[in-house]
Amino acid sequence: MSAEVLSGKEMAASIREEVKDRVTQLKESGLTPGLAVVLLGEDPASHVYVRSKNAAASEAGLYSRQITLPEDTTEDELLGVVAGLNADPEIHGVLVQLPLPDQIDEAEVLLAIDPAKDVDGFHPINVGRLATGDPEVVAPCTPSGVIQMLLRSGNDPAGKHAVVVGRSNIVGRPMAALLLRKAPGGNATVTVAHSRTPDLGAVTREADIVIVAIGQPDLIRGDMVKSGAVVIDVGVNRVEDDTRERGYRLTGDVSFDEVKEVASAISPVPGGVGPMTIAMLLSNTVEAAVRSVASRDLR
Repeated sequence: MSAEVLSGKEMAASIREEVKDRVTQLKESGLTPGLAVVLLGEDPASHVYVRSKNAAASEAGLYSRQITLPEDTTEDELLGVVAGLNADPEIHGVLVQLPLPDQIDEAEVLLAIDPAKDVDGFHPINVGRLATGDPEVVAPCTPSGVIQMLLRSGNDPAGKHAVVVGRSNIVGRPMAALLLRKAPGGNATVTVAHSRTPDLGAVTREADIVIVAIGQPDLIRGDMVKSGAVVIDVGVNRVEDDTRERGYRLTGDVSFDEVKEVASAISPVPGGVGPMTIAMLLSNTVEAAVRSVASRDLR
């Protein structure tokens, strides 16, 4: 048996088309969803990622604004920029690209973003709403992308045993919360494993769905997955490779060649969850724009 390879590129393209159609309808009613991305410093990876976000937003018809600040920007200066975006009626989604320079407290910056404009889903209020099962909350983009990948590939988690490997605030914890919700893409039985879990393979072999986000290349091997399981690989790792022109290759947390012979479906790296993350950022921004109008009408 060889697993079905779940193409995040194809699914993300479909979501982006759906977003584009919805944005067209919203513009006809006088609403243009707006996304602002704040970038500090000259980190090449961050610049590439932000360019991808801006290009995707523009292609979908969103109003996109990038604010690039120098590496030595102070925390107060950054908080001032965030406050301005919070008050800007043209902006419905605010995203501060992480990581931030050492002189800035990331927690303080995330706390300063208006929860209604927090399209990354990292504000403590939104984290709490997700943890309590609120079906209306804007959830973090990567876990939301995984849920869409499962649903669109016909692998609804409802009634399944899902094992999430990783407990980060960005992926692992919100991933578990989404899988537990009484909502589409939820209603699973969820186990969270991590780097301190003894005999990890004994846990993952019990799963119908394995979602891995721990940042360790080839952590999950073929003998750690039960036959027919669905495996979603969120990890992105650089591994030295002298045969590549760049001197490295990208790999996930799953040993793809081994696991694809055991699983029924598997996401690749690259080309799997990554494109879904950007697609869900656009979707979250549109949802934030729609809710901003609804909240204004209720006043």
